[in-house]
Amino acid sequence: MTMTIEVARLRIANKIQATEAALDQALTLQSELFATMIAARRETGSGPALGQDTLLRLAKVQQSLLDAGGDLARIHGRLLEISVEKGSIEDCPPTAHAEGASQAGPLRARAA
Repeated sequence: MTMTIEVARLRIANKIQATEAALDQALTLQSELFATMIAARRETGSGPALGQDTLLRLAKVQQSLLDAGGDLARIHGRLLEISVEKGSIEDCPPTAHAEGASQAGPLRARAA
């Protein structure tokens, strides 16, 4: 069975928004974990070097999530361009975009 362009657009829009929300949640949880680890080290009287290797790895996780967010913004922008090319929509609602993409449009999001 074939999918109409409108059904495809709606499904993709739903999934991209869910993915953006999940990435934001992951960043929030990662940040909370980082803060909790620092607080635990401080409040248990542990030395400043304890767990430093783990904190460095967790910082890399945060950078990876931020990089993924940038890629996701570019994907969102390109999907919007494709949707416009197909004549499906003119623009996404502002809440559907990542913050930078909603203000600058899909071309800026892709160039970032």
